[in-house]
Amino acid sequence: MAELGGRDGGDLDGFHVGWVPEGAGELVSDFASEWEDVSFASRVWERAVEDGYRVDLRVHVLRGERLTTLLQVREFLAGYHERDSAEWPLAEFGRGDGVGLTGGGEAFWLVRPGLAVDVLVDVDRFDAEASIEVASSIRELPHG
Repeated sequence: MAELGGRDGGDLDGFHVGWVPEGAGELVSDFASEWEDVSFASRVWERAVEDGYRVDLRVHVLRGERLTTLLQVREFLAGYHERDSAEWPLAEFGRGDGVGLTGGGEAFWLVRPGLAVDVLVDVDRFDAEASIEVASSIRELPHG
């Protein structure tokens, strides 16, 4: 990914974000939250704009018993984003360790039952494919 320009995104809750697109904001913040019995470890890249800050990129590590299949991750995220799952156009994308779903600047996959990763890019700033590039750079860290 280095040939695309960008930088390393660091470690987040057991994962390494290997590539952040060039132009993603320099203000990086980590958050922990929970929604519907799923915990989120989130990293957000923001930049200053005229009226405050704008989020360029978000990476969420999701942990919860209800996340047992990719379809269940999709249903959970549809609810979280307040979308109609049936109307959410997603396509498969390949990962070395399986398959994920992508659409509209978002890419997510089930790492294993109970653990998923979700990447969202600002499609006004980056090509929607950037979410797949970021997702493809994310690796689970060895347990140690």
